[in-house]
Amino acid sequence: MEFYEETYRTMPLPVLEPPRMMLILTLVALVIGSLVLIRPQAETQMAAVPQTAVVQTAVGSTAVVHPPSPSGTNAMAATAVSSLSPVFTPEVRYWEEEILSWAAEFDLDPNMVATIMQIESCGDATAVSRAGAQGLFQVMPFHFVAGENPLDPDTNARRGLAYFVARLQQTRGDVGRAFAGYNGGHVAAAGSWDTWAAETRAYYTWTTGIYNDIQAGLTDSPTLRDWQAHGAGTYCQLVRQKLGL
Repeated sequence: MEFYEETYRTMPLPVLEPPRMMLILTLVALVIGSLVLIRPQAETQMAAVPQTAVVQTAVGSTAVVHPPSPSGTNAMAATAVSSLSPVFTPEVRYWEEEILSWAAEFDLDPNMVATIMQIESCGDATAVSRAGAQGLFQVMPFHFVAGENPLDPDTNARRGLAYFVARLQQTRGDVGRAFAGYNGGHVAAAGSWDTWAAETRAYYTWTTGIYNDIQAGLTDSPTLRDWQAHGAGTYCQLVRQKLGL
């Protein structure tokens, strides 16, 4: 820029006639106004791009996670999908018929539903976390009403997906933030990478990475394989044995 600035300093300024000068000043004002309108949007988009983080995986080992590009995570994905992507593990694809039904009920992309199940339980309908989250979609007890069985797959799915849809609505269809909100609550959905806990950052990384791989048309997800390599694969093998696969 220095070369161009010095050149402009030494060049003689042309003498402009008043009408021509007014036209140029008007055009300059319009250009500046456009830049002022564009800049906040650009800053918002930049703020949404996360940085690399060191997180604790589900099995307690430390892993450096590199968040995926958010390019494929900003759309409500109610698309006509008749079958699940082959990227998912056999334990999740075991539930394919049910996933397709639940997705249709909530007007969601089945692959989005399967992504949540993959990370939450790897298809284990009896899973109960140390925090008390239960079932296929690891739903907390306070989301159920009296008389409901939290471990019933249909009940668990409906409660979990109703919460996810609420996060999608809260974020105006931002799938990545809705995933984060599914893990960290409505506060996380309203926040950003800088405000998220390490667990939510990891959850965002794995879910959006898998979902972006699917959106890109891949039949094998590098993100899912990485997730398995960091400890989840061992648990999925146990679930596979439990399901008799």
